[in-house]
Amino acid sequence: MLVSLNAACSESTEKLGVAEKGTVKESMQSETEKKGSDRKYPPSLTYWVSMDTDAAFTIKSYGEMGLYKQLEKITGTKVEFHHPPAGEAQTQDQFNLIMAAGKLPDIIYTNWVSNSPDKAIKDGKILRLNEIIDTYAPNLSKLLQDKPYLKKQITSGEGNIFAFPFIADDPPIFAHHGLMLRKDWLDQLNLQLPATIDDWEKVLTAFRDGDPNRNGKKDEIPFYYRKIDMENSYPFIGAFGITTGFYQNGGVVKYGPAEPQFKDFLTLMNKWYKAGLIDRDYLTSDTKIRDGKMLDNQLGAMAGWAGSNLGAFMQKKKDKEPHFKLVGVPFPTLKDGGKALSKDVPLITGYGAAISTTAKNPDQIAAWLDFGYSPEGSILYNFGVEGESYTLVNGMPQYTELILNNPQNLSVSQALSAYALQTISGPFASDSDADKQWHADAVQADAMAKWIQADHSKELPNIWMYVEEQKKFASIMNDLTTYTNEMIDKFITGVEPLDQFDQYLKTLTKLRIEDAISLNQAAYDRTFRIRLGCRQTVAC
Repeated sequence: MLVSLNAACSESTEKLGVAEKGTVKESMQSETEKKGSDRKYPPSLTYWVSMDTDAAFTIKSYGEMGLYKQLEKITGTKVEFHHPPAGEAQTQDQFNLIMAAGKLPDIIYTNWVSNSPDKAIKDGKILRLNEIIDTYAPNLSKLLQDKPYLKKQITSGEGNIFAFPFIADDPPIFAHHGLMLRKDWLDQLNLQLPATIDDWEKVLTAFRDGDPNRNGKKDEIPFYYRKIDMENSYPFIGAFGITTGFYQNGGVVKYGPAEPQFKDFLTLMNKWYKAGLIDRDYLTSDTKIRDGKMLDNQLGAMAGWAGSNLGAFMQKKKDKEPHFKLVGVPFPTLKDGGKALSKDVPLITGYGAAISTTAKNPDQIAAWLDFGYSPEGSILYNFGVEGESYTLVNGMPQYTELILNNPQNLSVSQALSAYALQTISGPFASDSDADKQWHADAVQADAMAKWIQADHSKELPNIWMYVEEQKKFASIMNDLTTYTNEMIDKFITGVEPLDQFDQYLKTLTKLRIEDAISLNQAAYDRTFRIRLGCRQTVAC
């Protein structure tokens, strides 16, 4: 869910292929006519991809999505989608299983940054796509020629292009994940939006003690802690100048949980947990339980997504409880002024569609995937189906009321994900106009504008290790990540006293954290170091 890359360096009308080609239906008809001649697509294919939670709210398979129904009409390709069980761990387990199988799906869409693409190519699981893209994917090929810094981002340490990527290339105007809290609770308690860690502690304490939901019970949960939310945007931990994983400071790679400041962060979380400022049941809770607590007026603050969380909650409450007000809050700092660290918005997220070696017709599959980078494909992937999820206004696609003000009270992201991948990701270039439209809600826009003001300069960009480095890194991180996650929860809940933090650091050393850092440093040093200003140039 990122601001986007236009299919070429042109104005919006040229990018969308509307001004020169007439209506979108006419443009798509032209693709259908070419299908039997110079554009050949596969009659069928299998596609493994994790299903987005917003999409799962309205459809059972991506095959029911408006985008893929229309794409089948255009290309004649019947797609059989395979969706792994929901949940990060379950998805990874399923990925490991299919990669170990003899017969693979034709297309595998995943985050390849953490799944060793060079090894997958060397092991004969997925294809090297460099030559295939040059020959059978003219739209993506031209895009990479025009913007070679993007090609660097999707090229592995061994020089392989391994997937058709999800691309986001416009300078970010939004950050889509961050902290949010109940503004109506603040108003009842005569409190201001918190700016520092101390401010947050005062607000959360007031949420705990001040009965802001006015039910006469002390049942409020001030803040919902969730590990993946800490990883998504570094709330609170960013105030200490570190992140939840690997990052760089002045070109030197570091690992946040091995830094001295990590103890300060854990001390704060442990203090809040003991004081009842963090949900005591966070270890056994899930997003459904969290959402229920927010909608039942028990939860005061959390970290989450602007669309699928903040927007969804506001949409569900707008008629029944118009006083309900959830707002975005800037990432806090230790002192007034300055900026907390938060996550950067990468050009290439790491997600992409690889073609397996068992696919019978990789050239046709490449052409099918390449459609997402064409002007017509850009409209389809970003806006969905004309006359349903969007209409043309002055020749430009605009989302309909079905999406922006859904009659079934669906959030914008839930309604749109039944038609397009704009709110999710996929093998296409995300469109900035589409992104702005579905985030046009003033509350969401205000939240994202606040979140983007954090310090995003220390994020470690996508880096690609050599095959042997990938093996070593995966071997180290398998045990190290498990141990780190276990100890974080133990420190926060008090099962492990914080005076054992030095012993924890010694264990990280035994688990070879320094080797893991060195591997990242070597890969970082040979990877071009892309920055926001670099996006405006052809080469960096």
